Amino acid sequence: MISLRTILALNMKEQRRILGITQAELAERVNTSANYIALIETERKFPKPEMLERIAAALEIEPSTLFAAKIRPLTEAETLTKVQKQILGDISKFVSYRIKQLGQETPPDSTPGTDKGPKMG
Repeated sequence: MISLRTILALNMKEQRRILGITQAELAERVNTSANYIALIETERKFPKPEMLERIAAALEIEPSTLFAAKIRPLTEAETLTKVQKQILGDISKFVSYRIKQLGQETPPDSTPGTDKGPKMG
């Protein structure tokens, strides 16, 4: 069984494609951020009823149409794109985590005068 999040995400993307608008343009129409629209379309967030109504109005459809099970299977390219986005997101999180970890490490003895390199002069 396909989830409501998946149906919503696919229907939003499809209707945006039909209207020829970007996530940023949709976000502007519903007074939210493009990031929030992206989170809905990637199934990471599920909007409240009031937001669903605003999204439907901005997409020029009835709210119930957002959940119409007219879903077609994802093409191979769409599936690979979705997997790629997930992998890139995971890599980005890992790199950010490691950078934060490395920033918390203290360098080995950085006290002045303890340098073991060649002495000058």
